[in-house]
Amino acid sequence: MNALANAYRYYAASFAGFSRSIWLLTFATFVNRAGTMVVPFLSLYLTKDMGLTLEQVGWIMSCFGAGSVVGSWLGGRLTDRWGHRPVMVGALVTSGLAFIGLQYVRGFLPFCAGVFALMVLSDAFRPAMFVAIRGYAPPDQRTRAVTLIRLAINLGFSLGPAFGGFIIAHGGFAGLFWADALTCLAAALILWSGLPRMDARSVKAGSDGAATASPYRDGPYLLFLVIVALSSIPFLQYFSSVPLFYSQVHGLSEETIGLLLGSNGLLIFLTEMPLVRLCEDRRFRVHTILRVSVLLIAISFALLNLVPTVAFLWVGMMFMTVGEMLFFPFTNRMANERADRGRPGAYMALYTIAWSVAHIVGHSLGLNLIAWAGYTSTWWICAAVLVVCAGLLVVLERRMQEGPRSDAP
Repeated sequence: MNALANAYRYYAASFAGFSRSIWLLTFATFVNRAGTMVVPFLSLYLTKDMGLTLEQVGWIMSCFGAGSVVGSWLGGRLTDRWGHRPVMVGALVTSGLAFIGLQYVRGFLPFCAGVFALMVLSDAFRPAMFVAIRGYAPPDQRTRAVTLIRLAINLGFSLGPAFGGFIIAHGGFAGLFWADALTCLAAALILWSGLPRMDARSVKAGSDGAATASPYRDGPYLLFLVIVALSSIPFLQYFSSVPLFYSQVHGLSEETIGLLLGSNGLLIFLTEMPLVRLCEDRRFRVHTILRVSVLLIAISFALLNLVPTVAFLWVGMMFMTVGEMLFFPFTNRMANERADRGRPGAYMALYTIAWSVAHIVGHSLGLNLIAWAGYTSTWWICAAVLVVCAGLLVVLERRMQEGPRSDAP
C-alpha cells in the first residue's frame, strides 16, 4: 500500500507547480482540440457528400500540410512582432470563421484553396503557443508544461471524433463545421479573458533580452530540425501504414486495431507526466534521452519483423509509445533552449514546420514504400532511418558543444 501511495503522490506532484496561465492555456487547448471534428471525417465528407475521388482527396490533404507549413512560419513571424497572446487569439478567431465558411465551399480547386487558407490561419497558433509557454513557465517547468499541453491535445483528439460521429448521425456534416468553429471561438475567449498581456520582448531569455541570432543561420539547430523531421516520418507510420499491416498481415479486426492504437493514448495519459518528471529529477542529459527515444521506436519496428506474433504487436506499441513520450517533450525542450539565442517565434516556428514537413512526406512515402517493397522491407527501412537519427544526435551534441560557427545573424 505504501508503494501505491508513494506512486500516486509522485504522479500527482508531476502536475504541481504550474501557474494559472499554463492551466488556462492547457484548458483552452483541450477545448480547441476536443472540437476537432472536421479533420477526422474529412475524407468521408469529401467522397460521400461532395463526390470527389480518392486522388482529389489526397491533393486536398496535401493542401492541409502546405497550409500548416505556411501558417507555422507566419505565426512565428507575427509572434516575434506582436507577442503570443494576440496571435493565439487571432488564429483561433479567424480559423473559427474559416470553418464556418468552408462548409459552403464546393468544387475541388476551391476546396483546396479553402483548406490551405484554413490551415494557414489555424497553425499560426502553434509557434505562438510554444512561445507562450516560455512566458508563463520558468525554464525548469517548460518540458513538463509542454507535456501537460500534449495530454490536453491527446485527450481532446480522443473525444472529438466520438462527438463528431454523434453530430453526423443527428445533424449531418454541416454540424461538424459549426462545432469546430464554436470551440475555436470558445478557446479564443478563454485565452483573451484569462491570459495576462505580455510584451513580445518579455519572453526572450536572458537579463538583457538582446539575443538576436537567426535560426536560419544556426547550423546545429538546422541539423536538429532535420533529425526531428526524419525521426517523425517513421513514427507517423503507426497512424497510417501500421494499421493496414495489422489488418492485412495479422488479420486483426477494426475493434482490435482500435484497442491497439488506443493503448498508445492511454499509456501517454497515465505515464507521460511522471516519466518526464523522473527524467528531469534524475538529471538525464537531453541528448541521451533523445537517442534512447529514437532507438526505442526503432526497436518497435524491428519487433514487427523479428517476432511476427500478435502478442508482440502490443510490445512493439509499448516501445513506440515510450519513445514518443521521451522524444516530443524533450525535442521541444531543446528547441526552447536554443531559442534563447534569438527570436523565439522564429525558432519555434521552424520546429513546428519540421513536424509539418514530416506529415506532408511521411504518410504517402510509407504507403508507397509498402506498395513497392512490402511491409517487411519498409519496417527495416524505418528502423534504419531511426538508427541513423541516433547517430546524427551524436553529431549534433558535438556540434552544440563546439559553440557557434555559422550561427551569426
